Amino acid sequence: MFIDALQYVAPSRKVFEQMRAGQLDLVHITVGYHEDFHGVLQNLSDWNKHLEANSDLIARATSVQDVRAANKAGRTAIMFGLQNPLAFSADLGRVELLVQAGIRFCQITYNQQSLLGAGCFETQDSGLTDFGRECVAEMNRVGMVIDLSHAGSQTAMDVAQVSNRPVAVTHANPHAWHPVPRNISDDLIQTVTSKGGMVGFSLYPHHLKDGSACSLATFATMAADCVTRFGNHFGIGSDLCQDQPDSVVNWMRNGHWRKTPVPAAVFPQQPDWFTDNRDFPGLASGLSHAGLTGQQVDGIMGNNWERFLESALEPA
Repeated sequence: MFIDALQYVAPSRKVFEQMRAGQLDLVHITVGYHEDFHGVLQNLSDWNKHLEANSDLIARATSVQDVRAANKAGRTAIMFGLQNPLAFSADLGRVELLVQAGIRFCQITYNQQSLLGAGCFETQDSGLTDFGRECVAEMNRVGMVIDLSHAGSQTAMDVAQVSNRPVAVTHANPHAWHPVPRNISDDLIQTVTSKGGMVGFSLYPHHLKDGSACSLATFATMAADCVTRFGNHFGIGSDLCQDQPDSVVNWMRNGHWRKTPVPAAVFPQQPDWFTDNRDFPGLASGLSHAGLTGQQVDGIMGNNWERFLESALEPA
């Protein structure tokens, strides 16, 4: 099974055709950054139109069983998630409502402080808050995958230790390989994977050694090293933001909260070996050349995510 555990592509028939050409079985799509509860529902409503208009190519999924049914019908399954818990507000009941609306993943925060914990760009990492502990317990109960991407180191470690179900980092790479705030420590990787959790390797240039010039061989060698050290708990979370205008990356950085925006940002160029979903199958050859076995390669390409999600999406 081919699974990409994080994308924020601009939806279009062209993109959906590329998903099919790349043999994607499941793509986890972000439908919330700085949106509130009603903003997330509006984004889901917009996606419903894409699902209806392109029902020959894509299908909504909230379980692995849905994914398999979509694949049998020749479609790529689309699963929705949030990169920020702002839609929870301070209302614990919204966690279950969002699951019922189709949200199956949610990050603890997106770069900055949330009501649940600190982001990786906060000056001071406060760790998991009391409300955050309540949310972790509720997300565990209803089968919403807890995503530690973009969280501060202490906050992420607190969640990994407090959660009574395995958690995920859907899109990040080892900090020791490429030391930027968004990448994660070996200590966190060890904690997440030792408890049955998952880490998705990011293909976003800012998370890659040498950025857009990172080679597939360099990436694959890093992936193989992680599997050797931590086991078969890795997959792909490409963080592909294809066809999004640069105004979107500025929205990601600034949201509604910053009065004085940081200098204008632009999306970096993707490495030439992963420019869109059609390149997904080619990752396998790079991983194989790095010395991974066929079973290990299949795991990273999607089987490890499938195994994780089969239990993670079930209510406790």
